[in-house]
Amino acid sequence: KKQKEMKAKAAKIVVKEIRFGPNTDEHDYNFKLKHAQNFINEGAKVRAFVLFKGRSILYKEQGEILLLRLANDLEDIAKVEQLPKLEGKKMSILLAPKGKK
Repeated sequence: KKQKEMKAKAAKIVVKEIRFGPNTDEHDYNFKLKHAQNFINEGAKVRAFVLFKGRSILYKEQGEILLLRLANDLEDIAKVEQLPKLEGKKMSILLAPKGKK
C-alpha cells in the first residue's frame, strides 16, 4: 500500500516531441523553438528529431547541425540528456529542464 502511495506522489515525466525536416526554414525553426521553450518551462522533457525522407538521408550533417543549434539556443533553460543520435531515418536529441537553483 505504501508503495502505491509513493508511486502516486512520484513526479510524472512528460516527454514532448518536436519534429523537424533536414531543410527546416528560419521562421519554422523559430516557431518550433518557442514551443520547445514553453514545454521546458512547464517542466516537460523535449525530444526533438529530424525525420529524413527518401534521399534526404544524405544530409545527415544538416540535421545534426539543426539539433545542436536547438540545444545551443535552449542552453540557458535546458540541458542535453542525449546527444544527437541517428536511428534509422530519424536523428533525435533529448533535452531536459535545468534544475531550479
